[in-house]
This record gives sequence, structure tokens and C-alpha cells, in this order.
Amino acid sequence: QVQLVESGGGLVQPGDSVTLSCAASRFSLNYYTVGWFRQLPGKGREAIACMPPAGSIAYYADSEEGQFTISRGNAKNTVHLQMNSLKPEDTAVYFCAADSGGKYGRDWCLSEIGYNYWGQGTQVIVSS
Repeated sequence: QVQLVESGGGLVQPGDSVTLSCAASRFSLNYYTVGWFRQLPGKGREAIACMPPAGSIAYYADSEEGQFTISRGNAKNTVHLQMNSLKPEDTAVYFCAADSGGKYGRDWCLSEIGYNYWGQGTQVIVSS
């Protein structure tokens, strides 16, 4: 079974940049659709970005494009989320997810439905 572990969260200052990482056990994530989601305090989980298997295509939620960048790591079992110009409203628990099938197309890729593996999340607190 694939296990995902996020890292890189913590307390950061407004305006900072942070890169979150997601590492998978046992499998290369190159063959999985991967996504980043977040859950803001008191709210439901929302999509940030995703990448279908292989290739370099990436999809972003409208509100996140430009501030966040998803990428596959040089280590084949890792995925990263670079976050720039962080604001207090970016405070959330950030999750990575993977799907062994192909979630092609922007809307399907960004939908949390169908992701069959989830990490436990890493909290990012943006505060001065």
C-alpha cells in the first residue's frame, strides 16, 4: 500500500516562501496522478494543484495559480509544492494525494474524488 508523508510545514512569516514535500513509500509517483489540497480552519478541503501521470502538465485552482507551483522531485517518489508570498489566509493543513489511475483533464485532476491515497497533512501557519 502506498503511504504518503508530507513535510515542510511550520510557522512562517507573511511574505515568506515555503516548499512542501510529499514522499511516497514503495512506489514511484511518476506513474500516479498527484495533487495538493488544503483545509483552512473551519472549512472543507480545497484543491490547490495537481499533475496527471508522467509528463509536465500541471493544473491549478483558479485562486492559486501564480502563487503555488507543483512539481515532481528528482527522486521519483516525491512531489513538491512551492508556495510564495504567503499570507495569513494561507494558514491551513496541506495534504498531498495520489491516484493510481489517470485523472486527466483539469476538473477531474483537481477533484479530490478518486484520489485513493492521502497523506496525514502538514500544517502551515502564516503569522507575524
